[in-house]
Amino acid sequence: MRRSGIELSLRNMENTLMIVENATTADIDLLTELRLAYLKEDLGKLNDDDIMKIRRDLPDYFKRNLNQNIFCYLIREGEKIAACAFLLEIEKPMSPAFITGKTGTILNVYTDPLYRHRGYAKKIMNRILSDAVIKKLSVIELKSTDAGHHLYQSVGFTDEISQYHCMKWYNWQVLNHNLT
Repeated sequence: MRRSGIELSLRNMENTLMIVENATTADIDLLTELRLAYLKEDLGKLNDDDIMKIRRDLPDYFKRNLNQNIFCYLIREGEKIAACAFLLEIEKPMSPAFITGKTGTILNVYTDPLYRHRGYAKKIMNRILSDAVIKKLSVIELKSTDAGHHLYQSVGFTDEISQYHCMKWYNWQVLNHNLT
């Protein structure tokens, strides 16, 4: 049953109620810290300059975009956020591969180390996919670490085999902080 953006859910292994919530603007500072925790774990040590810029600029991003095109899903343990994941919605010109033109990208699937192996990430992923059906997103993509691969397969993600090469262009002026 869903009420006001909250899905009441099954109980976890410790018999506490798992509630998946949509973040609100009141959560922006916590979302920023969760993003940094995720990045530190994913990338290793971040330099102080990058941490400062993320702490300074990311809250403004969330203020402009939260619940517009970025949706942040949370499970709390008391006052602490135990787990989270972000869904970035993107609208593109239609194609048979995404016939509604609406796609999504999953970002920042993160569970605090104290709360891992309790089913939180899976519960959040199932909620995101349920919302994706309602929003008529044609496809959702993500990049998976080896550690998360089984989780994503268990909720229906498949490895993509493509005739295309995945490529990126990097704006080194921005990445090297040469913003003159």
